Amino acid sequence: MKANDVPQALPARYPQLFEGLIQTTCEVTYVMKNKLMHVFKRPTAVALTFFSLFSMAMVPNALAQERNSILVVAGPRTPESLDQEYPPTEATHESKRNIYERLLAYAPKEMDGVQTENFDKLVGALAESWEVSDDMTSIVFHLRDGVKSPAGNTMTADDVMWSFERGWNKNANFRWYMGQILGIQNYNDAFEKIDDMTVKVTVPKTSPLIERIWVNNDLGILDAEAVKQHVTEDDPWASSWLSTHSASFAPYQVTKFRSGQEVVYEANPNYYRGAPRLEKVIFREMPTSANRLAALQAGAVDVAEWLSPRELTMLEKNPQLKIWQVFGNYIQRVEMNNTTPPFDNPKVRQALNYLVPREDILKAGYYGKARQTKSPISEIYPSYTDEYFKYEQDVEKAKQLLKEAGQESGFKTQLGYRTGDQIEEEIAVILKTAFARANVDLELVKLPASTLVEKYSTGTIPMYFYRDMAIVPDAAYVANLWLNSASLINYPKFKSEEVDQLINEALSSTDEAKRDAGMKRVQQIVMDQAPWIFLMNPGYQLATRANVAGFSWYTPNSNSWYDFYKE
Repeated sequence: MKANDVPQALPARYPQLFEGLIQTTCEVTYVMKNKLMHVFKRPTAVALTFFSLFSMAMVPNALAQERNSILVVAGPRTPESLDQEYPPTEATHESKRNIYERLLAYAPKEMDGVQTENFDKLVGALAESWEVSDDMTSIVFHLRDGVKSPAGNTMTADDVMWSFERGWNKNANFRWYMGQILGIQNYNDAFEKIDDMTVKVTVPKTSPLIERIWVNNDLGILDAEAVKQHVTEDDPWASSWLSTHSASFAPYQVTKFRSGQEVVYEANPNYYRGAPRLEKVIFREMPTSANRLAALQAGAVDVAEWLSPRELTMLEKNPQLKIWQVFGNYIQRVEMNNTTPPFDNPKVRQALNYLVPREDILKAGYYGKARQTKSPISEIYPSYTDEYFKYEQDVEKAKQLLKEAGQESGFKTQLGYRTGDQIEEEIAVILKTAFARANVDLELVKLPASTLVEKYSTGTIPMYFYRDMAIVPDAAYVANLWLNSASLINYPKFKSEEVDQLINEALSSTDEAKRDAGMKRVQQIVMDQAPWIFLMNPGYQLATRANVAGFSWYTPNSNSWYDFYKE
């Protein structure tokens, strides 16, 4: 390619990427307070900027220092909403991690060179200290003095109580945790302001999760004074404003939110743990992983999220880049609607599990960057066991089970997967071939993510890919989330009276030996009943430029920009 061809060729080949890079570059140029030349008037200058603006060697030291305080991130999509009451998604988890601060946290620990959470040690966050009653039916939070929001407002018990009241009345995430996990039925009986810096939460029965639930990503504390400025008669909880703005006591606030395009996070200089090292994080939506890959390789972004295993493998030997990886708490599976024939028969569900060529999927789809899922409980959580996993590939066993289920001649069904998800598409093709060996004709249905969610949440698609993680490191919490017949996200509609009973008992028991035995029994039942097709723990990987440091891992699998910095 000749130099004169560059301006025309690059935009033609990567139109969406090129547009995003120009916008990102303009943003950084603005942040540098016009110390860089604005060279975007001629196509040749655009191309030169594409390749050179981000080269540290060509920027004066003062500007290099300023640029080191800015992180540019490319991800698949912007969060659907900034309101912590919006249903959790991978995109919203990341925004919540950075713009909401919680009452408690886990102490940090290092594992394989990565900062992670020590599930055995809770520490204070917005609450400097706390006490739990001996019977574990109440917890008192003593708030930290001098905590300020980006607006400069000082946190008091009124902020905590208003956050609780809003969450309860929104009847979404907060209400679910309080009701389904802690058993709270009445707001006034549960939440109490003791004084300006002390609040108390009382639950109707013993709860072993009464402390650790407050680490959860969805339970942030709002700057009530800031939010109330946007309350209206028709919107008493400022839901409209909070969908595109932030107001908490977190390390960052959102100063620009353009859905489908860009989110700009700016540091909270008043943050109680100290001002973040990164003053600004610019998140740009690039739906196609190939565009995120190209942007990272060109140096136009510092971080590329959710690259495919193939792309990550390709980058591993590049000295200008880093690949970070953690085997965390993700479970990827194919869920089946357990109430729709033929999936209402456990033998059919077992048969499909026996048909899965898991080793082929590991090699061809994940390039060895995943591990088999052998339980409904995340492998890093207490009470996990893989002793009940029996589904090694066995086509003859699958055929026999289908025969016993009255499906000897096979059947036709649909498998839904998300548009733009390369790994799901690759696995879907592998499963289609594998299932055909037992005369199961799999129609692959590619759908936009929002459409797929609508279909499986309303029970109108028989099979679909589902990747999720349970944030609280407790087997009863995990089982309650996905397997309790009363759970709102038990989309397969799996129901076992014994499983429900064991979960409910574990949620109100402090006998750890009994809880452990009960959760192992849950795993035994579930692995036998096979409500899902068990696939992989894909882990969490992140690709960055070599000068980016501070990668950390938290149970929501979302990046905490407070930990990141540039070397």
